[in-house]
Amino acid sequence: MTASDLVPVFDGHNDTLLRLYQSKDTEVEKLFIEGKSGGHIDLPRAKAGGFAGGMFAIFPPPAEKARRSAVPSAPSDSEPLPPEVPRTDALNSTIAMASILFRLERAGALAVCRSAADVRDAMAREMIAAVFHIEGVEAIDPELTMLDVLHAAGLRSLGIVWSRPNAFGHGVPFRFPSSPDTGPGLTDAGKALVKACNELKIMIDLSHLNEKGFRDVVGLSDAPLVATHSNVHAICGHSRNLTDWQLGAIRESGGMVGLNFATGFLREDGRMNADTNLDIMVRHVDSLLQALGEDGVGLGSDFDGAMIPAVIGDVAGLPKLINALAARGFGRALIEKIAYRNWLSMLEKTIG
Repeated sequence: MTASDLVPVFDGHNDTLLRLYQSKDTEVEKLFIEGKSGGHIDLPRAKAGGFAGGMFAIFPPPAEKARRSAVPSAPSDSEPLPPEVPRTDALNSTIAMASILFRLERAGALAVCRSAADVRDAMAREMIAAVFHIEGVEAIDPELTMLDVLHAAGLRSLGIVWSRPNAFGHGVPFRFPSSPDTGPGLTDAGKALVKACNELKIMIDLSHLNEKGFRDVVGLSDAPLVATHSNVHAICGHSRNLTDWQLGAIRESGGMVGLNFATGFLREDGRMNADTNLDIMVRHVDSLLQALGEDGVGLGSDFDGAMIPAVIGDVAGLPKLINALAARGFGRALIEKIAYRNWLSMLEKTIG
């Protein structure tokens, strides 16, 4: 496949900023641009794989002593929630990762996009289109003053929680098998955050949110429901995946879901195992299409944040998934919807 044959991919979620932040390298721009950084995404591999951009997540990491146990190495049906992160720690790491995002922009590695039109313009210029996204809003105070500051800086998408509690709600623990009904709903501050995001045109990401919190967003939000990186619970019964009623609520709202490449959320046995084939990914895409329709499915890789199938390897392997969809009989128009067009349409509806 030549570069001219590549289908562009706009991706619902990556954790590349976290990887660069944790590298402690003083020249992260060089790491990203020259492709010496390991992990899943850098500029040379992005070009090789047709990666056109996506939601670049800022995720406040757990404290070092808690990091080893944050995601279990094997399935467990009784895994507790990871501990909360102090707001001061989260604020410091959030600002540091935002700085990396803007340093990459100044270096010409990507364009920070504040609207769907910005994304289209960046793609037309063959520049990586990066949407400023936060996964877990521990850096935001319950009074929402920091939300205004981050929005002014370019924040256009946020996940209220990662898989842990915070002042706004509760995430799902990493349990398998388990339903996502694992705790209480949004707090009053969380409900106010949903309303504020609607007013500011910040897209709300439902990935990692538990069932009661999900129901609260359904009742409060006037925007389409979006899960940037989640899979089908009926195939893989992980608490992180979406049940039939959740998928139905997303469809009713005109929303969408991005396929998560994390092997533990793909496989029927719930294991994080790199020896995972493309067939199970295509099966999830098929199921999402049946539940949501052709306009409701995209990709949400979780690159740099999870173990992904070795057959894909990194962002340069995206054409292998595209080819697997084509081999299953998906036409070019549908593949383009899944790869990027649906995300562009959703950003127009949510961030403007």
